[in-house]
This record gives sequence, structure tokens and C-alpha cells, in this order.
Amino acid sequence: MVRFKNRWLLVEFLPIPSISQSGAVAQTIQLNLDGRQIHSVLKQSILSNYGDIGWGAVALSLSVKYFSPTTNICIIRVGREQHKIVWGALTLLDGLEDMRLIPHVVHVSGTIKHVQLAAIAHNRTVIARYRAMANAPVAYQDSYDAYLESSNRDIESLED
Repeated sequence: MVRFKNRWLLVEFLPIPSISQSGAVAQTIQLNLDGRQIHSVLKQSILSNYGDIGWGAVALSLSVKYFSPTTNICIIRVGREQHKIVWGALTLLDGLEDMRLIPHVVHVSGTIKHVQLAAIAHNRTVIARYRAMANAPVAYQDSYDAYLESSNRDIESLED
């Protein structure tokens, strides 16, 4: 029996802040997305850049397993042979739902366990960045602590 081999992509969507006419840069942008929207935009990117053959190769194995609107990270599963097509389509993506953003592939793994560990570590890094921007003291308790606990549970509960 042959098992289906996957690649797991950990992707961070970095929003591009808009510059107003006065030259002021907008504050941190919260993405209001879900996995279904990311899947449909990724499908359109694959179709426009790789055509029907590219989408036909990727369609059965592509799925968005996790998306966090707080840290803008996403876990995508795709077949091992087709992961470069999805990575290329992500790289060529310039926006989602009228929002300009830069997709950044943080980690690629062959197992879900390693992408889970990378996602948890990346969540901690992003939250530390948010706390540094807010000039919060080290021992400060905020809502990010509860978020880290709940996101760790959500990420660890993902199954293949």
C-alpha cells in the first residue's frame, strides 16, 4: 500500500499598509479572512499563472487547514510533487479581497508535526513583536496570553 505524501506550507500574510494622501501610514491591519477565501484566491492564482493543467495537478491535494486572523498565519497542505506550484502561486499573489499583501512562506515541512511546531514558534515571535510595538513590560499580562494558549490548542489539534 502506498501512502499519500504531503508538503505542509506555513504562510504568513503580511499586509501592506496604505498611505493616505497626507503621507501618514496606516496602523496595523487586521485581515478579515477565512480558509475558504484563501483557498479560492489561491485557486485563481494557480489558474491564471499555471492554467488548467496546474490546477488539475493541485486541485485534489490542496487544502487550507488553519488560518489565524490575529497573526495572519496559514497552514496549507498540498501533495509533495505539486508543492512548488502552490508556492509559486503564493509568491505571485498580490492581494486578497481588495487588500494588498505579501505572502511569505515561513516553513515547508513533510510532516504535520514539524509545521505545527514551526507555527507555534512563529506565533510566539509575532506576539512578541506586537508587544514590543506596544512597549509592554516583560511581565505584562494581556489578551495575547489567552490567544497563545487557544492557538496552541487549535494548531496541535490539526490532523492529516
